[in-house]
Amino acid sequence: MNRDQARAEAKGRIEEYLRMKGIDPRKSFPCFNPQHADTHPSMSFDRKHNRVKCFSCGASYDIFDLVGMEYNLDNKQAFAKTYELFGIREDAGQMQAKTGQNTHTDVYTHTDTHTQPDYTQYYNERKAHVSETDYHRGLSAETLEKHWIGFDPNFRTTDKDTGEYTTWRALIIPTGKGSYTVRNTDPEASKKNRYRNRGASQIFNLQTLHKAERPILIVEGEIDAMSIEEAGGEAVGLGSLDNIQLLLRVLEEKKPSQPLIIALDEETEPEKKENVSEKEKQLTDGLQRLQIPYYTLRPFAGYHDANEALMRDREAFVEAVASAENIEKQAEEEEKAAYLSTTAGANLQSFINGIAESVNTPCISTGFSTLDRVLDGGLYEGLITIGAISSLGKTSLVLQVADQVAQAGTDVLIFSLEMARAELMSKSISRHTLQLALDRRMDTRNAKTSRGITDGKRHMNYNQTEAQLIQEAISAYGEYADRVYIQEGVGDIGTAQIRETIEKHIRYTGRRPLVIVDYLQIVAPHNDRATDKQVVDNCILELKRISRDCKIPVIAISSFNRTSYKAEAQFESMKESGAIEYGSDIVIGLQLKGAGGVGFNPTEEKQRNPRQVELVILKNRQGKVGDKVLYEYYPMFNYFDEKGLA
Repeated sequence: MNRDQARAEAKGRIEEYLRMKGIDPRKSFPCFNPQHADTHPSMSFDRKHNRVKCFSCGASYDIFDLVGMEYNLDNKQAFAKTYELFGIREDAGQMQAKTGQNTHTDVYTHTDTHTQPDYTQYYNERKAHVSETDYHRGLSAETLEKHWIGFDPNFRTTDKDTGEYTTWRALIIPTGKGSYTVRNTDPEASKKNRYRNRGASQIFNLQTLHKAERPILIVEGEIDAMSIEEAGGEAVGLGSLDNIQLLLRVLEEKKPSQPLIIALDEETEPEKKENVSEKEKQLTDGLQRLQIPYYTLRPFAGYHDANEALMRDREAFVEAVASAENIEKQAEEEEKAAYLSTTAGANLQSFINGIAESVNTPCISTGFSTLDRVLDGGLYEGLITIGAISSLGKTSLVLQVADQVAQAGTDVLIFSLEMARAELMSKSISRHTLQLALDRRMDTRNAKTSRGITDGKRHMNYNQTEAQLIQEAISAYGEYADRVYIQEGVGDIGTAQIRETIEKHIRYTGRRPLVIVDYLQIVAPHNDRATDKQVVDNCILELKRISRDCKIPVIAISSFNRTSYKAEAQFESMKESGAIEYGSDIVIGLQLKGAGGVGFNPTEEKQRNPRQVELVILKNRQGKVGDKVLYEYYPMFNYFDEKGLA
């Protein structure tokens, strides 16, 4: 291109230049004028004229001015340097990117080359000065040379603490022909002023993915990747956890030559640790989708990252990296040992120990004596599913069991996916008002419904007896309320969160709770594309696993199909019943007395007060089935009065 075309092309690159400097051209930024102490960013980008202008001091610059100030160049040199940075040539042909002669590491990466500057000459200049700093982080001259590591004693950038321009003595780490990472060598630099990136994000040492002859470690930093190589291994550096999707896109185009070993930084701060876990899951999910073999390993155990391990204990780190190369063989041996450990003989002593341990961990009483007998003592480790038609009191019955369990000294953890915490609490207090009235043979009209408890206006009209009854009911509830934990949610609580919360409860309290999930059909789906049946099947499977892994009873409440409202309770009554029947240890159905019989009218039966409700054991993996327990149910007060076997 001719001179005018080249100049116009260069001027049009000012927005790209600003972004390379870490500046968002859509926002105000500190003035470039070295004579202006711009404490309040007052410079902005004028896209129409391809210039930056300060509305405080009036300074205005185009890209040649900015490059000239950055590299301390006169006008002619600034033009040449700008063309060099962006690969622009003044000739009769089209704009071309300089290829450069490179007999060392290939610095070309997976990138859109026509929009990238070419920093090859800058790399050549800076690597000649790498000996001017001793900030080599344990890396040998050979490793530094291989990766074109350079040193710039006058790197200009914005101080992110003050917003002013500053100069770094910086290590220059090429990540591609058009991108590099800058590492401030000042050990006193703040966290915000340790790194800068220039050019588009790239994966460091990317060619290793397709050339390696040994397993490849995926680490976060470029220096970490070089530390792995220093110890005799193969590695690529993400540069940032945000580059995981970039790595996956590269791997989707071409599979790696060797298995991958994920070795991200070891964080101790909870927030950072959670972020690493989340990003690691993104990576492992992507590798599974691409069917790329991978392992997770920390060869720098005890240290924050690979470079710290190299610096602190080089010999041990070299051994750890060498050991990582045998990870496939180690994994196969572990898999073999795990398989051989599944024999009954290998688990016989554990079985015997379990019998002894059960003496100190008896089953949990439901608080209903007849139901306990039917269940051979009460609630054991496993999944119990309870279903009923709408408004028959399945939540009220399970909540009453929860309260009775808590009263006896065992924690209860309720995942209420439909009702609010206050609603459940009011149901329990309402039940206590009726129980107190019945125990004292008082007029049951003094007892209060849930609405009667929560509606403050009504309290103004209560007589002294009613008010006293409510206070005593609240006091009775308060005696065990600290053992009832209620997690609210509406379609946003899935089995993963349920498991996590249970594990937190055990970790924080040292106690294993009775867990209640109300109700099964509105647990958040594991997959947005899953059918209702797939969601319930997965939920049953995961709740069963949770009960086994945490060694606790889990009660899941299920709704009935509308076609089952007049019929006797059976497996088919429950929505999406296949997994419920086969995955649950105990299945219980609630039905109105006489359900399924000739002339049965559910509407008339619901109008009775109290209602006659039967609890039917549909499945009991360890005991009898078919038993029925009769209850009188007071729906206004959420109270079940057990009457014995039906």
